[in-house]
Amino acid sequence: MKLGIMQPYFAPYPGYFDLIRQCDEWIVFDTAQYIRHGWVNRNRILHPSTGWQYVIVPLQKQARETAIKDTRVAGDNMWRARILGQLQHYRGKAPYFREVVELLRQVLAENTTSLAQLNILLLQRCCERLGIRFSFRIFSEMKLSLPEISEPGQWALEISAAVGAKEYINPPGGRELFNPDAFAVRGITLTMQQPPSFRYETPGYEFVPDLSILDAMMWNSPETISDLFRQSRD
Repeated sequence: MKLGIMQPYFAPYPGYFDLIRQCDEWIVFDTAQYIRHGWVNRNRILHPSTGWQYVIVPLQKQARETAIKDTRVAGDNMWRARILGQLQHYRGKAPYFREVVELLRQVLAENTTSLAQLNILLLQRCCERLGIRFSFRIFSEMKLSLPEISEPGQWALEISAAVGAKEYINPPGGRELFNPDAFAVRGITLTMQQPPSFRYETPGYEFVPDLSILDAMMWNSPETISDLFRQSRD
């Protein structure tokens, strides 16, 4: 069984979904501390004139050490309308504008104050549109009996062993956190998976790589995105 473990990011870049696509099971690591200016409550889309802009889910005030699972979104609804408004410049240019905006509108309409739940729902809906099997469990609900964790990379090792994974897949950005020998001793293959790098046409804009999946889905059909994933692995 191939396992992936990641924090629940907000509308992450396509490489996140390529990683899900390659895993048999996915664990949403929601007990990690929320880090400001990360990707848990924001991502990037095209700016209407040049470059890119952030789309941000505002949060309620919280202690610095608050876990992602306990992080709450702002109580007003203005931010939901603001995010949808930031996408309006795609109208008339991106061929899948209507479908993507409606997908996001339905997710944002869900009655939840949990940032983790909001992000998981958006991941589910994006995977459904892309035809990606998303078999996931939420770490805080699993109640695994793990030994004391002494370093960040040990989380993936111990979780993989606890659920019987034969291979753990992670983006290369965290390579220095992991000890390949420790995985090998436990009979687990450690795979550092380079995320796909692909370009697509964005008429009227200069292409910006690694924007939110929302941008990729605006310009490409689910079939095209699947082809781009496969071609990047050839």
